[in-house]
Amino acid sequence: MASTPHPTDHPPRALTDTTVDVVVLGAGPTGENVADYAHRGGLSVVLVEPELVGGECSYWACMPSKALLRPVQALAAARSVEGASQAVTGELDVEAVLARRDSFTSGWDDAGQVGWVEDTGIGLVRGTGRLAGDKRVEVTGPDGDAVVLTARHAVVVCVGTAAALPPVEGLAEARPWTSRDATSAKEAPERLVVVGGGVVGCEMATAWSALGAREVTVLQRGERLLPGVEPEASARVLQALRERGIEVRLGAGLERVERDGDGSVRLTVDGEVLEADEVLVATGRRPRTEGIGLAGLGLPEGYLETDDSLRVTGVEGGWLYAAGDCTGRALLTHQGKYQARVCGEVIAARARGEVVEPQRWSRFAATADHDAVPQVVFTDPQVAAVGLDEQAARDRGLSVVTAEHELGQVAGAALAADGYSGWAKLVVDADRRVVVGATFVGPDVAELLHSATVAVVGQVPLDRLWHAVPAYPTVSEVWLRLLDALPRD
Repeated sequence: MASTPHPTDHPPRALTDTTVDVVVLGAGPTGENVADYAHRGGLSVVLVEPELVGGECSYWACMPSKALLRPVQALAAARSVEGASQAVTGELDVEAVLARRDSFTSGWDDAGQVGWVEDTGIGLVRGTGRLAGDKRVEVTGPDGDAVVLTARHAVVVCVGTAAALPPVEGLAEARPWTSRDATSAKEAPERLVVVGGGVVGCEMATAWSALGAREVTVLQRGERLLPGVEPEASARVLQALRERGIEVRLGAGLERVERDGDGSVRLTVDGEVLEADEVLVATGRRPRTEGIGLAGLGLPEGYLETDDSLRVTGVEGGWLYAAGDCTGRALLTHQGKYQARVCGEVIAARARGEVVEPQRWSRFAATADHDAVPQVVFTDPQVAAVGLDEQAARDRGLSVVTAEHELGQVAGAALAADGYSGWAKLVVDADRRVVVGATFVGPDVAELLHSATVAVVGQVPLDRLWHAVPAYPTVSEVWLRLLDALPRD
């Protein structure tokens, strides 16, 4: 199961005052950024955290998963260039890969993060927080003792999400891996079955198939992998997984799971029994808002609905805010941190008596959540996308034109890797003549994404983009080819 968290042995400094300007529930990257920006705005802030300061991303998600995947991709990159490939004489050192992964999680010890919080001047209380009335939070510590914190201006919920288990017979009792277990495992299982073909499922199938799993099977209930990206991107990832020897079953119906006394797992899929050593469930997330006192405020448990200033709707007095995954706006660390920056600045401004209107593209509004969310899937090939895919753009009623290009036909890509294979697509609003979405598939295309994000957020007219000349020979030259494929007027 997942590596045991090790909250630092050095307890945080005791609070000298239980009344502060802002109380933040959750000290993951979102909560830390809310606290930091509110504190920069001159407010006193206390973080409340029952687990590791730094949160899911630091210990069980972004950092360890990418630490597992990077050596796989680096080795593939070296082997794809003639001259360099001859120097590659060995295989991945799995022990070294796992040790490097552990270094990025600090061995699941949060002493460094606690030090940052305290050095910044932000308070920290270990324990589980519950909303206990108007601007009040009751925190129950590890020893069972409780303390009540009172906020002068705002309480912010940044409790994130947890892995959701589908209602499959025997699944919960079979003690499956979740994303936490998959990113913190100490060795590869011989046979791994991954339930779910989304980002986590595809990334972890890629990682563990390269790190020693003899058999990896992905079960996807839907008819394609990565349903949130362009169909062509899904198809290319599917092909790559199968070329790695990973079995991918689309339209798979998981009926029953059971773990035997020897620890092995049996899964009944469409009437067929599969055997595995571990099963990873990667079928979605649920907000960790149960038990935090929402009912007392007249709010349902579940994702918290907010306006673009991150203020929770339906709470009298407007003192409750939420940011990050628990809002359901965009379940990505970078979007949570973006929301946190907005939220912290909004709270500080309102505390100063400023009138804050969350207008489009102001620093007091998290509007990128609607139009310009970037995401990278760190499979091999990578998928990098921002904004709307073609179908989403059409569903919004936009007049859509698109351009596509094979990345392998770009000189910079051909130099980057022998036999480079990749694909790029722009989605354009023909009426406004601006890019509303972009997708790139190929090795290391993550580094192409921010230029597309700037184009989407800046609503840069196509006629202006023509003057953004890509350096030669780089992979970015694909921008020239894509623009050339679009209608001139």
